[in-house]
Amino acid sequence: MDTSSYLKAQARIPFRRYFLPRNSSKENLDRFIPNRSAMDFDYAHFALTEGREAKEEEVSPSREAYRKQLAEALNLNRTRILAFRNKPSTSVPKDHSASSSSLHYQRFQPLRPPRRIPQGSERTLDAPGFMDDIYLNILDWSSSNVVAVALDKSVCLWDASTGSVTELVRYGEDKGPVTSVNWAHDGVNLGVGLKNGEVDIWDCETKSLMRTLGGCHHEPVGSLAWNSHILTSGGMDGRIFNRDVRIRSSVVATYKGHTGEVCGLKWSGSGERLASGGRDNLVHIWDRSSSTQWLHRLRGHTSGVKALGWCPFQTHLLASGGGEEDGKIKFWNTQTGACLNSVDTGSQVSCLLWSNKERELLSSRGSQLTLWKYPSMVKMAELSGHESSVVSMSQSPDGCTVVSAAGDERLMFWNVFGVPGTAQKPVPKGSHEPFSHVARSIR
Repeated sequence: MDTSSYLKAQARIPFRRYFLPRNSSKENLDRFIPNRSAMDFDYAHFALTEGREAKEEEVSPSREAYRKQLAEALNLNRTRILAFRNKPSTSVPKDHSASSSSLHYQRFQPLRPPRRIPQGSERTLDAPGFMDDIYLNILDWSSSNVVAVALDKSVCLWDASTGSVTELVRYGEDKGPVTSVNWAHDGVNLGVGLKNGEVDIWDCETKSLMRTLGGCHHEPVGSLAWNSHILTSGGMDGRIFNRDVRIRSSVVATYKGHTGEVCGLKWSGSGERLASGGRDNLVHIWDRSSSTQWLHRLRGHTSGVKALGWCPFQTHLLASGGGEEDGKIKFWNTQTGACLNSVDTGSQVSCLLWSNKERELLSSRGSQLTLWKYPSMVKMAELSGHESSVVSMSQSPDGCTVVSAAGDERLMFWNVFGVPGTAQKPVPKGSHEPFSHVARSIR
């Protein structure tokens, strides 16, 4: 290396030594990089100029108070000018008390007190002639607040609003006894299934027979279900018919799948799907638009299935209950056909009713009624009063009260779904035997 090159290299050494970053970790400090969006240069200028001049001047107390109020209004009472990040807003809403009380209400709102479920029935009615057959559907509560009950060969109506009782019809030996009753959604028309396989439609306002549907079932009709103007009937012959009651040739669909008596029928809330249960231990799901094949065949019960209930808050959820040798409540996804849960109740399940107010399910369990919390299936209450197994249950139009009927020939009314203060007051209690004027038939 020549002399000139060496001198030039030596001249650059001090520059590198004193101005380039050091290797020592203690001296390699991060630079302060301010967030310009968080800076207020106007306030900085004020603090360095007007603010300093104002402090040097002598001002009156009133002027100083005014200045402080002005600074607060303009948000000038700040302690920093530069910031790494934006300072969170600390402004207080004008209605601070309202906001505070609202926040306190949200955080410390007391829990709703537990709902009191009466352990005894509100009323008991004698029903002489009520048939002790778990696979019949001979009790129903209409949207117009009238209970229809079959007492052997008679159909009687009890008006829950007035407490009055009327006998709608009494059949002879050729047709009776009555094997099923079901109200249309209008609360006026009542379907009545008979032992001879016929189905009568009655106008209960005028007490007149509107139509008799025959020629389909050749055995007793044990179940009925209305879907608008379609009346679905299930017979002990295992067949299911959809009949449009507006037209002469009423049969519009036939469902074939059960090999035993059809003892349970329930349309979904949308009216698009039908669930059927039979004494062949099967549950079928049918689509209204198809009459040739079931949508799902649900297996799992080991006894006849009469109890069916579509969930009111989950469209495709169905609950089913098995008879004495089964005693299980099963929950099904009717979209996939999968069994979601199975609960052993220890006794036959003849009826299932969902609450339309809470996530609760009521089941008959032998002579008792059991209220379950869904989906945990924790028992909330057990209601006792019947002396024999419950055959049928139905729900009032307001969703609060349930009527149960058993082989002890009694109807019992339970305020099981009622919320305090919302349930209707019971009608004045009259005679303990509202159907006493109906002659008891010998079976």
